Amino acid sequence: MIGRPRLSRFVFWMTIVFLFLPLLVLILYSFNSSRRMAWEGFSLRWYQELLFASPNLWRAFGNSLLIAFGSALTATVIATLGAIGINWYSLRIRAYVQAVSFMPLILPEIIVGVSLLVFFAGVGLRLGLFTIYLAHTSFNLPFVLLIVLARLEEFDYTIIEASRDLGATERQTLFRVILPVSMPGIISGFLTAFTLSLEDFVITFFVSGPGSTTLPLFVYSMIRFGVSPVINALSVVIIAGTVALVLMARRFVAYTVR
Repeated sequence: MIGRPRLSRFVFWMTIVFLFLPLLVLILYSFNSSRRMAWEGFSLRWYQELLFASPNLWRAFGNSLLIAFGSALTATVIATLGAIGINWYSLRIRAYVQAVSFMPLILPEIIVGVSLLVFFAGVGLRLGLFTIYLAHTSFNLPFVLLIVLARLEEFDYTIIEASRDLGATERQTLFRVILPVSMPGIISGFLTAFTLSLEDFVITFFVSGPGSTTLPLFVYSMIRFGVSPVINALSVVIIAGTVALVLMARRFVAYTVR
């Protein structure tokens, strides 16, 4: 019994090292003056090259941000309303709706990508940014739905009863009671969807068209000819932006809960 806490701490720290050591190595070598893995000295050379990098890189990065924000926002709105409907209304097909909604979570991405490609070809949609947006919205929906449902499971129903006793309509209860209390789950779902969309490669590869290259596709095209240290610098910038976004979201959630 005495050794179990030590074993748990050891496993925990080994997991942390396994997850974050590659990121630390990437950050370290983004400041390496050499193109090779051998350390030759500290330098900001690759950040300078990133600043004046190919316009195609920044165009791909802009496409990724646009699609990630748009698909995450759309998926969050639809999934939030869906979670509220599933949680509060007695639907006969509730179990089937949940089962169908969670199917993309267990299906391989290559299956989802091929099926979306076949669907877009069948309805005559031209592959491009719009089809990527639709694809990302579809696979983001179950993730946001699951997160918001988990938040609603902890909901205090007496608040809704109190709002109705005070004369609030169903619409007022939704916007002034349910949504504010569910905001931590909604924000968490949005950030999860944004991250999944930003880094997706497999599904995007199938549904993208000419002129709709996203950052993962652009990085893949660069890696085929050798990894450039500029990618390390870009990765560090994205990591820093993600951490800043999470910290701001955490403060906002703490403020809304308070």
